[in-house]
Amino acid sequence: MAAYRRTGADPPFGDPARYHGAGMEGYYWRLVHPEAGWVIVWLCGVCEGGGESWATVALAAHPGRFLRHGTLAPAAGDFNRFGAQAGDVFRGSLHELRVRMGDDAWVDARLRPRVTWPRRGLGALGVGHVVPGLAQYWQPVLLAADIEGEACLGGRRLRLEGGHAYAEKNWGPGFAERWWWGQADAFADMDAGVAFAGGRLPLLGVNATPTAVVVRLGQRVLRFVPPLARARVSVGTNSWRVQMRSPRHRLELEGEAGEEEPHRLPVPDVGKRRVDIRSQQVLAGRLRLRVHCGRRTLIDAVSPLAGLELGEPARGAGSPPHAARPP
Repeated sequence: MAAYRRTGADPPFGDPARYHGAGMEGYYWRLVHPEAGWVIVWLCGVCEGGGESWATVALAAHPGRFLRHGTLAPAAGDFNRFGAQAGDVFRGSLHELRVRMGDDAWVDARLRPRVTWPRRGLGALGVGHVVPGLAQYWQPVLLAADIEGEACLGGRRLRLEGGHAYAEKNWGPGFAERWWWGQADAFADMDAGVAFAGGRLPLLGVNATPTAVVVRLGQRVLRFVPPLARARVSVGTNSWRVQMRSPRHRLELEGEAGEEEPHRLPVPDVGKRRVDIRSQQVLAGRLRLRVHCGRRTLIDAVSPLAGLELGEPARGAGSPPHAARPP
C-alpha cells in the first residue's frame, strides 16, 4: 500500500489529504476577510528525491502586493492526516497555520473547521484518485473554517477574527507545463464556496486538459469531474471561463482579474532540484458562479477577493534550494 500511494494514488475510502511520499506535495492555505478586504496566502511544496527533502514556500497578501518566498530544508508532510512542516519556519494542519519568515512576516492562525471534504469513497478527482502515476492530483481538504489569531505582513499587523480559511493539496511527480486554478468564497448573500483546477497533462500519449470543480453550498458539496461531467474551458491572462455539465447539474464560472496585478509565485522543479517563478496568481479577482439543477438555480452570485491562477511553462534556469536555511 505504501508503494501504491507513493505513485500518487489512493484506494477507495482512502484519505487523499494524507502525505503520499510522492515527488512533490503542495499544501495551500487561503485566509480571507471579506469585510476588511484582505487576503493572505501560504503555500508549501514538499519535495522528495535526490537526497534530503526540501520545500519551496511563499507568503503573499492583498492589498499591498506583499510577497516573501524562499526554500527550506528539511521539510515533511504528515502520513497520518493533512499537515506539513518545513524547518523552523512553518507548521500547518486543519487546525492551525503558523508561519515565521522574519520579524516582519509571520502568521499565527487558529482554524475552526466548519466544512471539510465529506466523501470518504473517492476524492475530488473521482476515479482519478485510484489511478497510479498521474502527472498531477488535486484535493480540496478544508472547504470552510473560521479563524482567529494575528498576522504581520511587511510590518503591518492584522487581527484575523472575522475571516475564514480554505485549504487544499496537490501532488505528483511535478507540475504541469500549463495549468489553471481558482477559489472563491466571499459571496455576499450565500454561505458558499467554489474551487477548480485543471491543466494540460499527458494521458496515454495524448495532451489532455482535464478540469475538476468543487462547489460548497452551505454544508452540501457538489463535485464536477470527468468522465461524469463534461467541461469546456477558456483561460487567458485576465479571464477564466469554465462550463461543466453533469447528469443533474450545469455549472458556469467566470473569473476576471480586473485591474489586479498577479503575484508571481515559485514552483518547484523536483527533478532538477530548483525553483521556477512561473505561477501568476491573482489574490483579489472577481468570480461569478452559476449552478443549475434542471430548471432550478442553486446559486447565481459574485465573489470579490477571488483567487485566480495561471501557470506558465518554465523559461530558463531557476534557483536551487538553500539547504537548511530560512528564506
